[in-house]
Amino acid sequence: MTEFVLIAGAWLGSSAWEEVVPRLWAAGHGVHPVTLSGLAEKRGVPAGQQTHVQDIVDTVERRALRDVVLVGHSYSGIPAGQAAERIGDRLARVVFVDANVPHDGESFVSGWPEGRAMVEASIAANGGFWPPLGPGDFEGQGLTGEQVARLVAGSTPHPGATLTEPAVLSRPLGELPATYVKCLLDGPEPTPDVAALLSGERWQLVEMETGHWPMFSQPHELARVLLDAAERPGA
Repeated sequence: MTEFVLIAGAWLGSSAWEEVVPRLWAAGHGVHPVTLSGLAEKRGVPAGQQTHVQDIVDTVERRALRDVVLVGHSYSGIPAGQAAERIGDRLARVVFVDANVPHDGESFVSGWPEGRAMVEASIAANGGFWPPLGPGDFEGQGLTGEQVARLVAGSTPHPGATLTEPAVLSRPLGELPATYVKCLLDGPEPTPDVAALLSGERWQLVEMETGHWPMFSQPHELARVLLDAAERPGA
């Protein structure tokens, strides 16, 4: 039995996975959606990026999980990628869902040079938090009006320190067994750093014909992708 640990991206908590979870359960697996510190029902809890890494590691260790597939969406690929190497032989695979990936000594904003000034200015103007997107920001992402409404209702301001603090890795990310899910409505090609990782033997590319939030726009299809990833050889 695989144990799926699901971590949504910026602004979102564990409820983002509510339409994916039943499919994974029905296939006989354990499912553990995580709300990172400072978000959703944990709003108000102080958090930096290493807090989020520890949130994920603690979930795995506290529940004594093994054969773990870590799933990190968007921003959460950064803490998930770091947590993956820290849980050792408990890890089966990492799945990055249209995600940023960590680089030792680099932060979320340093990996997004064209948007760094915008994000840092927004954090400074909003009391140390990155404010959530509004309904208009989800256009062209394959979402219905109802799905956008759910996404907006489930979003909370994102702790800014998690976006500006550097990642810490002790070995090359390409050594991890990984699947990268590229959502094509959010761009036809992986970023250059992800493309370089996909050129290695341990990373697999999967494409989805949807936007950046597939747990809302195509939850059943995403569940199938995760189940398929769990069947691939791990570490």
